[in-house]
Formats: sequence, C-alpha cells, structure tokens
Amino acid sequence: MRERLIVADSCCDLTEELKNKLDIELVPLTLQLDDVDYLDDENLNVNEYIENMKKASSVKTAAPSPKLFMDKFEQAKEVFCITLSGKLSATYSNACLARTMVLEKGEKLIHIFDTKSAAASETLVALKIQECINNKMSFQEIVDTVTNYIADMKIFFVLENLDNLIKNGRISKLKAMIVSAFSIKPVMYGVDGEIEVYKKVRGLKKAYAELVDSISENCSNIEDKKLVITHCNCLERAKEIRNKIIEKYNFKEILIVPARGLSSTYENEGGIIISY
Repeated sequence: MRERLIVADSCCDLTEELKNKLDIELVPLTLQLDDVDYLDDENLNVNEYIENMKKASSVKTAAPSPKLFMDKFEQAKEVFCITLSGKLSATYSNACLARTMVLEKGEKLIHIFDTKSAAASETLVALKIQECINNKMSFQEIVDTVTNYIADMKIFFVLENLDNLIKNGRISKLKAMIVSAFSIKPVMYGVDGEIEVYKKVRGLKKAYAELVDSISENCSNIEDKKLVITHCNCLERAKEIRNKIIEKYNFKEILIVPARGLSSTYENEGGIIISY
C-alpha cells in the first residue's frame, strides 16, 4: 500500500510528462453521445470522440460512481482527492460518499478538494499537492495549504461555441442568448464554482486579447505562480496565447495540456482555458 496518493477525476487534464511527475490516479467520468457510452480513460481516442461529438444530437456526461473512487482510495494510507466543481457535477458528492464508506473499514486519512473549477485548474491543484508532498508537509498542512490555494485560483476561458454547456445546463439559456447575439464572443470565468460571463467582445481575436488582459486585472504576485492552458485540439492557438502571456507577464511556469474527453465535451474543438 502506498503512503500517499493523489486521486483526481478525468477532468484533470495531464500530459504524459505530468503523469510521470505526479503520483496520481484518475477516476473516469462517463461520456454519452446519443446512445453510445465512452469511458473517459486512457483508452479513449479523443480526436475520434470529438469528431463523433460533432455529429451527435445528444451529448451528456455522468459522474464516476462512489465505487470507482473507493477502489482508488483503498490504495494508500493518505489520499488527496481532486474533483471538478460540485455545482457542475455530482463527482464531488460521489467522492465524499466514497470517503465515508472507506473510512468505515479502517483508519485512513482522506480529503476531498472541491476545486470549484475544472480542467486547467485541476491540473494546477494536482501540481500543488505534489509540491507539498515533495516538501514532506503533514497531511493537515497539505489540506490547509491547498484549500487556500484553491480559494485564490482563477479560471478564464474562450469557447468557439457554447452548445454543450447549454445542452447540459452548465450555463443558462438566457446568458447564452445574450452572448450569442451580434457575433459576440464571451470571455467566461468561474465564480464560486459556477460559470459566468466576464466580458463580451466581437470576434475571437478580441476575445483572446481580453483573455490575456484578464490576468493583469485578476492576479497579483505573478512571478510566484504557475499558469496552465488547456486546449481542445488547437495546440498552435494555445502556443500563440502562451507567447502573448510571456510577453506581458512573468509567471514562474506556463504549461500547455490537451483536453481529454470530459474537458473536450464542454470546451468543444477550438476552446481555450487558462488557470492560475
């Protein structure tokens, strides 16, 4: 049995390099296109999934069962679990239920972090937990440090379309109607675990410029922070945005990660998320 383990749902987007760097296990959500189910694990062909998603009339997702979390929690004495926002998915509540059931069997230390976010933010939290583990912090010190980190974390994104967010109720139809009018491209952001419109501009070029400018309006002590960019099948666009950020800011580190299945479902092809 391992001493310590990070567990995250499959909305935590990682490169192979990051997977090797982190002592982490991922719990897959289920993705459904029409009547076909896909497990969001390492066997999912994301590019094929995105193409099938374009043709699907119904796009849904389902949280992992408590049993899937339990299987991971039982692998270590101390577990730090990361989930996407509890206001967007039942994943957090299922992880909490799994924690209760595992603790009934014996002594363990398990903490569930509701990131109140998703995608790039989950990646940042995983990196922060691993940093704390490497620094040999106690279980409670890690919980306190990461809880404060999450409270200070920001997430902003620009999507080419909002179709799947609307279909699944992640953004209201009224908001969607407003931002879709007159070719408006919204810069969206996370507010206490929910999705809101940050700014409305016309055209993607202006939206990406606002995405970069949002950093100066919402971030301090930049030189001490990492920034993660999640992209949905648009690596070159992500690199361009990274370069614009480097020109304006002095982040400690900037990472680019590809969207896996769950993130791709809501980002849609061409979507960009930044978190810091």
